[in-house]
Amino acid sequence: MSSSTSAAPGQPASHQEPTHTPTALVAFAWTLVGIPLVYGLVQTVRTASTLFTG
Repeated sequence: MSSSTSAAPGQPASHQEPTHTPTALVAFAWTLVGIPLVYGLVQTVRTASTLFTG
């Protein structure tokens, strides 16, 4: 059986170095997504609670 990699015989498969993402960028991205997400969840819970409490 042949393998699905395109490396030549005797050569290792292509090796990609892991990239480093700055911690501040990750924190900023989560904040950018998290704030609207939390706001939307709060609004949903408020609206849904009026359906069940009258």
